[in-house]
Amino acid sequence: MTRATSSAPSQRMLRVGEQVRAAITQVLQRGDVRDTLIEKTVISISEVRMSPDLKHATAYVTPLGVKDHDAVIEALNRNSKFIRGRLGPHLRQMKYMPDVRFLDDTSFDNYKKIDELLRSPEVARDLAAEDGEDDK
Repeated sequence: MTRATSSAPSQRMLRVGEQVRAAITQVLQRGDVRDTLIEKTVISISEVRMSPDLKHATAYVTPLGVKDHDAVIEALNRNSKFIRGRLGPHLRQMKYMPDVRFLDDTSFDNYKKIDELLRSPEVARDLAAEDGEDDK
């Protein structure tokens, strides 16, 4: 019997991703990472996506109050092996500790662009025109 392959994450991948997200958050909040840039930056982890074999984790992060996100992402990736080592006590149930890589979460920027587009005069005009047609 063959399984249909799907691009959607499995329930297990989602559950483990959330556990890894919580563990990384705790490691960063405790200040275990000795990097001045990471220590002085508030970092929000919006999502962790796991690979199907659960050996790789991609953490989407947003450094709050910092203009240069790339420097913070670079610092996190530079310290990823140390962070991985600190995840052990939080993820004892896992057979393998996942390799963690950090990426900038741009979804908030995308939401902002969509919101600006929806509030633009052109869209408001088009919506008003559609409402006028329904009255006929």
